[in-house]
Amino acid sequence: MKDTRDPQKFSDPKVTATGEPRASVALGDPQTLWFNTGTLCNIECANCYILSSPTNDALVYLTAAEVSDFLDQLEARRWGVGEIGFTGGEPFMNPEMIAMAEAALMRGYEVLILTNAMRPMMRPGVRAGLERLQAEHPGKLTLRVSLDHWSDVHHDAERGAGSYHKTLTGMDWLRDQDITMAVAARTLWGESEAASRAAFARLFQTRRYAIDASDPGALVLFPEMDESVDVPEITSGCWEILGKSPDSVMCASSRMVVKRKGAARPTVLACTLLAYDAAFEMGETLAEAEREVALNHPHCAKFCVLGGASCSG
Repeated sequence: MKDTRDPQKFSDPKVTATGEPRASVALGDPQTLWFNTGTLCNIECANCYILSSPTNDALVYLTAAEVSDFLDQLEARRWGVGEIGFTGGEPFMNPEMIAMAEAALMRGYEVLILTNAMRPMMRPGVRAGLERLQAEHPGKLTLRVSLDHWSDVHHDAERGAGSYHKTLTGMDWLRDQDITMAVAARTLWGESEAASRAAFARLFQTRRYAIDASDPGALVLFPEMDESVDVPEITSGCWEILGKSPDSVMCASSRMVVKRKGAARPTVLACTLLAYDAAFEMGETLAEAEREVALNHPHCAKFCVLGGASCSG
């Protein structure tokens, strides 16, 4: 794909290419702490923003002990977070996924796990673990399933032949365990939001999934994240022009913990979407991650500010 970006854009964290003050966002009201459990995945999508695959271990598996350390930091820093999110890769590839979720649930947090609901989740040991967590912490666990489109044709074009029906099999199992589900889908096929939500609603009704397709937190429609496309920079004056608040941007309410291959310790990132950009590393502790984030990346503009999307509900 041709790169149409202006090379002068997003080069300075303080000013835009036109010399205007770049917008920045403070960590105002933390709601979610994300953990990337590792970039390994059982499948390789046609367009994965984090390049997850069966061979990509650029972000290695986090451990339950490392997660617990950050949960301790949350309490010490008094962030007021209510939700712990786990993403990947495919989180259920991580052998300590159930233990990590349990560590968060036992401290009273809501837990959100992003999954493709395929074979890693459907292994007997994982299913037994999920059943136990659901029984011990009813209503506190949500699995957000990646179902790119309501049809098998488009979903399988992204994730491989047969993946749609494997995902639905996993969702059927989650339904039968009364585990709360949400869905993450994509918007790259030119459908209107209303048409997409209506089609998903029919699918959910047919399969008896208790998912409200009209709720943006239950059916999250993500715009594609193509870094080669030119997008406008966000200046400090854009908030008033756009009628938006910095508090509405994802980095005002969340951070993500990752562990890079070869690193001795995990590090904290400003955003779930920018796992490989060193400019968005904030340090190894939550205390270091409390500083402002400059919106110095195309995803900041297209996905968060102009697209209005968020990885949290």
